[in-house]
Amino acid sequence: MSVTISDVALAAGVSKGAVSHALNGNAGVSESTRARILQVASDLGWKPNLRAKALSTSKAFAVGLVVARDPRLLGTDPFFPAFIAGVESTLVENDFVLVLTSAMGQDKEEQSYRKLARDGRVDGVILTDVRVRDPRIALMQELGLAAVTLNRPEGVSSFPAVCMDDTEGIAGATRHLIALGHERIAHVGGTQSYIHGCSRRRAWEGAMVRGGLKTDLFVEADFTAAAGAAATADLLRRRDRPTAIVFANDLMAIAGLSFAQSQGIAVPADLSITGYDNTELASFLNPPLTTISTDPVLWGRVAAQVLLDQLNGVRGGDIVLPEPQLVLGGSTGPAPSMDFANSPD
Repeated sequence: MSVTISDVALAAGVSKGAVSHALNGNAGVSESTRARILQVASDLGWKPNLRAKALSTSKAFAVGLVVARDPRLLGTDPFFPAFIAGVESTLVENDFVLVLTSAMGQDKEEQSYRKLARDGRVDGVILTDVRVRDPRIALMQELGLAAVTLNRPEGVSSFPAVCMDDTEGIAGATRHLIALGHERIAHVGGTQSYIHGCSRRRAWEGAMVRGGLKTDLFVEADFTAAAGAAATADLLRRRDRPTAIVFANDLMAIAGLSFAQSQGIAVPADLSITGYDNTELASFLNPPLTTISTDPVLWGRVAAQVLLDQLNGVRGGDIVLPEPQLVLGGSTGPAPSMDFANSPD
């Protein structure tokens, strides 16, 4: 049976009201009495009854995360499980829970947020996959929900952001390939309505322009393995095909590498490939993937803490996490000595 406030009061020799004041940090008990009550509660293994606490404070003690992606894809994208693990670890430490909802399409996504707010199921939300001219910023303000965004949206936002600059990682991968002698370097990017899809494409373009190279080899995909394979097939069918491809995430890069090898194209002798995320699988490929190291668990932990701080009345500025780093694997090498871009299939 769970330990109750009455059990703590009896063991500490005080009233239930005194226990309530002590456990909730309210005035009404001396510091010595508060310390004794807290010690007794700890010794007895007392845990707060979140349901009762929610009723007494009009708080849900829950954070919402609405993911606007096909739920079948969440298990295959290594970013979200790691990010959610980071969020959960911070929430558990603060006696909060995560309410995860999958919603396909903007209408259903908006309905999900409205339902969470209307039913009082969450106190705030974490906004991932921030978009260009993201309509959710105004929606959260309308609903009166606290929020934190992953990276700062374009335009005005009253919510704090937890930022990870992905531009240097992509630019670094592109510079690495240029230094290896590649001139025809393609980019398979993510959804361009997402801020991080655009920023990674712009980082690739900037590095290419600074290297005096063309930026005509771009394919928009959607961060999935199937899209990565399809984009690779498209690029390799072109007459002036690339000798290197910079992918916007590891999932697409792994699929692209597999497709290239299935067509008899050697990696990296004929084609160099880079990913982004440094997922666990990347180092076990043959060859191991050159990629960009990020820390989605840390991102999740920090995002959850920033939101909890906001709910507790502590509003700070944006948090900038350490820049991702280039991790060299065996999937990149010198540009082919023969004219691979114009070689026959």
